[in-house]
Amino acid sequence: MDYAVLSAPKSVAEHWQEFRPRPAVLKPATTLRRMLWNPQWNENLFLVSLAERLMTVTTAETDAHSERELLLRVARHLDRHEAFDAGSYLQIRLRFVSRSGPDHAVTSQIAYLSGAHLMAGLITR
Repeated sequence: MDYAVLSAPKSVAEHWQEFRPRPAVLKPATTLRRMLWNPQWNENLFLVSLAERLMTVTTAETDAHSERELLLRVARHLDRHEAFDAGSYLQIRLRFVSRSGPDHAVTSQIAYLSGAHLMAGLITR
């Protein structure tokens, strides 16, 4: 999942950021600790479930719930890190990455793109 922070609701997102990218390298102690305690991984699994629900044939109500939960998680993350302005807008997209061909080239396909949502409407302090 990627997100973009926009200045206006009709703006075109130019700078997409991956939400919670996996670290390239983990120290052995970190790996051991994560085997015993890793609440963020549980939440990441929940995000994957929400994304999968958006990609399957469901009701409009289910789609709206899944999109809202994904937006809320990103907005809360940005709020914790003070990386947004309450007047800005948040947009998310689901991007599927795969390897294909004899050279195992990485391909990326946008599968879902949300509308722009006012950050102040997502975050209640």
